[in-house]
Amino acid sequence: MAFRDLCAVPGAAASWALPQDFTCVFNWEFAPERNRLLGLYERGKTMQWNANDRIDWAQDLDLENPLQLPVGALPINAAPCYQRLPAREQMEIRRQHQAWSTSQFLHGEQGALICASKIVQQVPDMDAKFYAATQVMDEARHVEVYKKLLEKFGVTYPMTPPLRSLLEQVLRDSRWDMTYLGMQIVIEGLALAAFARIRDEAQNPLAAAVNAYVMEDEARHVAFGRLSLRDYYPQLTRAERDEREEFLVEACELMRDRFDAMELWQHLGLPVEECVEHLHVSGASAAFRTRLFTRIVPAVKDIGLWGERVQRGFERLGVLEFASVDIEALQENDLAAARDFDARQRYVRAVAAAAE
Repeated sequence: MAFRDLCAVPGAAASWALPQDFTCVFNWEFAPERNRLLGLYERGKTMQWNANDRIDWAQDLDLENPLQLPVGALPINAAPCYQRLPAREQMEIRRQHQAWSTSQFLHGEQGALICASKIVQQVPDMDAKFYAATQVMDEARHVEVYKKLLEKFGVTYPMTPPLRSLLEQVLRDSRWDMTYLGMQIVIEGLALAAFARIRDEAQNPLAAAVNAYVMEDEARHVAFGRLSLRDYYPQLTRAERDEREEFLVEACELMRDRFDAMELWQHLGLPVEECVEHLHVSGASAAFRTRLFTRIVPAVKDIGLWGERVQRGFERLGVLEFASVDIEALQENDLAAARDFDARQRYVRAVAAAAE
């Protein structure tokens, strides 16, 4: 069966053609070369990995709870409309929600693949072009692994409207820094927080490993965006910075709304307004939506885009407290977690070899 035949929504488009207009920059100066960016480039080269070798794809998913997440991970778990359903229907909604979430990861990674290739063309500095080229390969691998994981679900979903809207803005904008800001800081920053939940809470070893290994790469990508924008934003005028702050707040609101999953509840025949209202008032769901910004807020402060407009926006979103999060420590933890998964894989393989 072709991958597109797994789509749960009849008539969903098989592709999305988005016209773009931006300047492609050639550079023969090779200066200034920034040591930290070149260091990231070296790490990007040496930390490439093969998804077929590193991940055991023979592992299966339990279709009653494919990722084997806690019951409370379903955001409408305590909603009356869900609680009234028989157990078999609840199980199917859980499976569909996990497939929908994983589908958004796939779509976000393809967006990142296209954005990284755009950065290679647009960004004026060669050291940034070098690193962005390694990210293109990373993102291709991420598309590969989420596509393989979704094949095990047996069902996929189209891109959610808020993610599509933000990607369209990022890809249509001709300024290279807006591609960084929208993708490296907002979309990937939020994705890291969502991936971390699966890495840390999923009991299915395949799903947990996929997210751990993707996060190992993404930690470098966010660092790349921070380093590049930290150097650039002090050069902008106040008006230019204000425009970027306004875009940033709107982008964060779009990404928050992405997790309302309105189109999913509608597709499943659930009362959409009741589901969304529950998401907004439920303590657990509200806490999860807030935690999604643990990576974005400190990154935004680090790049210096920290004017009154951004701070008011983050305060309105209830996430201003994350400004003090140590983002470097989070990234080191992501690298350590991936090493731990490698160690477990080696142990399992050694036990299996000894048994044979």
